[in-house]
Amino acid sequence: MKNKISIIALAFLGLVSVTSCNRFDEINTDPVAANTKDAQPEYFLNNSILGAQMNPDTAERSFVLYWEGGGHQCSTWTVALGDGSVDDGWTTAYWNAISGWLNNANLAIKVGNKKQAEGSAFPTNNNVIQVARIWRAYLMSEMSDNFGSVPIQGFQDVNPNFNSQKDVYYYMLAELTDAVSKIDTNVSNSLISQQDPAYGYNWTKWIKYANSMRMRLAMRMSEVDPAKAKSEFEAAVSTGNYISTMADNFKVAEHAANTWDDMTAVMSRPWNSQWMSASMRNLYVGLGGITSASLRPDLASSAKPAGYVGRYLPDMFTTKTNNPTAAYWLDGLPNTVDPRGYQTFYIPGDVNSPTFPTIHKTKTTTGTIKFNDGTTEVVDAKNTWNTIVGGEWGSKQPNNGLISTGKMAALTQQFRGPDGVQTYRIFFADWESYFLIAEAALRGWSVPMSDQTAYEKGIQESFTYFGVSSNYASYITSTDYNLSGTSVSYTHTTEPGASHVMSFVDGKTGVPGTTNILYPVNNIYKNGTVKNDKLTKIITQKFIANTPWLPLEKWSDHRRLGLPFFANDAVENPISTMPALNSSNYMTNQINFFPQRLKYPSSFRNNDPNNYNQAVGLLGAGGDEVFTPMWWAQH
Repeated sequence: MKNKISIIALAFLGLVSVTSCNRFDEINTDPVAANTKDAQPEYFLNNSILGAQMNPDTAERSFVLYWEGGGHQCSTWTVALGDGSVDDGWTTAYWNAISGWLNNANLAIKVGNKKQAEGSAFPTNNNVIQVARIWRAYLMSEMSDNFGSVPIQGFQDVNPNFNSQKDVYYYMLAELTDAVSKIDTNVSNSLISQQDPAYGYNWTKWIKYANSMRMRLAMRMSEVDPAKAKSEFEAAVSTGNYISTMADNFKVAEHAANTWDDMTAVMSRPWNSQWMSASMRNLYVGLGGITSASLRPDLASSAKPAGYVGRYLPDMFTTKTNNPTAAYWLDGLPNTVDPRGYQTFYIPGDVNSPTFPTIHKTKTTTGTIKFNDGTTEVVDAKNTWNTIVGGEWGSKQPNNGLISTGKMAALTQQFRGPDGVQTYRIFFADWESYFLIAEAALRGWSVPMSDQTAYEKGIQESFTYFGVSSNYASYITSTDYNLSGTSVSYTHTTEPGASHVMSFVDGKTGVPGTTNILYPVNNIYKNGTVKNDKLTKIITQKFIANTPWLPLEKWSDHRRLGLPFFANDAVENPISTMPALNSSNYMTNQINFFPQRLKYPSSFRNNDPNNYNQAVGLLGAGGDEVFTPMWWAQH
């Protein structure tokens, strides 16, 4: 047995941990060979679910620095993966952590099966085994969607072979289907409900989660394996038992304290500012026709007129990006904005808002900007709502004192967790089920409602979650375009044109003027010819609704479809980790401008070269690189 790969090969969190055995030499024995009298499968499953909440060490590196960056939830200026950067230490932390969660899920199954064979099982035993299989399928999907090929038979006391992502997906879908068929909903859960932090062993809710997961995984294959995707999706949705109300959401409570254990809020680290990304802002601004003045009447005087883009400041803001408002800084609030935007990302200086992070209240809102002629100006960012693209800003960066926390829109308190605010990390929400059904209906698959009905229901559920339902009726009929050229109304598919005239102010002289602001061209999707079709609307709304809890899903949708539009990083100087993007092509989009996966950790490569080579070979021509597309993302 190879010492360094035991994280994959061994179920190392064995019965010794739950039977309080202190003999160190038993840690490497087969854990299930021990007496199972005092151990129950739900102990291990509980540990697995809680572990996957991510302690701060794992959460910062994977959820924040990788997924939020890859999914363009937060600015790539402050996260790693958005510009193609990976860190072997961060990757190793996640690899080791998810291996442990999978170990515990497999132990739950193995202990349950052993008790069944011994005749010592409680009435709930079989159902717990099936729930563990459902949860294991989720964990396998998470691992595969980060790395690609992973072992189907991993984490089960043997050194496994690796499997292609296609085989992994087929396996997960089969597991979900079979596990659901073997759950007996008549079994009482009263004795073990406290051992399940998600559903309290409500069997019906676990069945709904499994079917919704099956819908998610089936849709992931829609571009590369449409026949299989269609059959699996239709079979899952036809049951009628999927997550369809917020009461069914798969969520786990986080600590309302700034702690360091597995239940600590996943986005809680105070040094992770988590600025809103430029891609995110492009979706919010202008979408839905709801005015800032109506959303924040106390700040109505800061709302700018319709059609105003801001101060033109090319001396200190990059121009070498396809972000449509490059070099403009909005000296106020946007005239109209998606009402969920202010709930998710705070307004600088809005310290009296209950959603403003306590840790940012002491941050200054003023910064100095320097013009190319050497003159300077102190600018106050209070009651503005700006962000930036990441990348290489060259000489413009030191000229810009507005690029810092306190001056940029950033994640609100209600999602950070500490300071007495109770949060629940969401792994699957009802709105995602509806957006999946909307996409399936649009593809012509057999589903229980029309694409428009599902689309609007998904938005309605998201509005309810964010507490902005009063705006739903007017929002859903809006034909206003956001900065990416997409509107809300499902039947409004008129394309916005190449550009739109906006007013601005010269940042140096204060002279007003007008300019043509381009709607961005998303070359990855339909060769850049479409900005406002129905699929773009569905994925745009799914992206916004899944913010901030599901950045991995947002990253996956973009990898699968190229939707929604992601702004390129700035290339005032070349980006060493993203060589394909340069000063001659930054106005276009292509797949290798955006990260596609994580590289395997060096410990795997160095200590298990045979399995590493097998895993890499299954990835295809790109090899173990950040820009190698997933099997299901083969455009």
